[in-house]
Amino acid sequence: MTNPTRRELRSERPLQRGGGPPPSGAWKFLGIELVEAAKGRAVVEMEAREQMANSLGVVHGGFIATICDSAMARAMGTALPAGARQVSFDLKVNFINVARPGERLRATGRVLHAGRRTGVAECRVEGPGRTLVATATGSFAITSEGES
Repeated sequence: MTNPTRRELRSERPLQRGGGPPPSGAWKFLGIELVEAAKGRAVVEMEAREQMANSLGVVHGGFIATICDSAMARAMGTALPAGARQVSFDLKVNFINVARPGERLRATGRVLHAGRRTGVAECRVEGPGRTLVATATGSFAITSEGES
């Protein structure tokens, strides 16, 4: 028995609500959900859990950075041609306000540039009442099917 190729694995994976591949193990573990996706834009949400709190009792910045990266990567994926894929190689997060366990965080990613080899996206994370929690930018390496 041979191992399936990446192409075969991708073709067998069902699409998630809003389009794109199903959630990764990381998304499932963290409870990240795709709310909507359109060309160059994606919205994801995550319920901040008690286990995500730092020693000050607020959501650790690493979890906020993760939802930023997730929203921007999903947005970038909507702007690429079939067979292309993206991976982030740079992430800059500006923390504006704290988020607390129990709050639902909404991250909106938007593509600023999607070229042949690199892409750039931005993100806005909001908490209850549309309170701005963080902003971010990310850079992505773009590869085609069969490239490493």
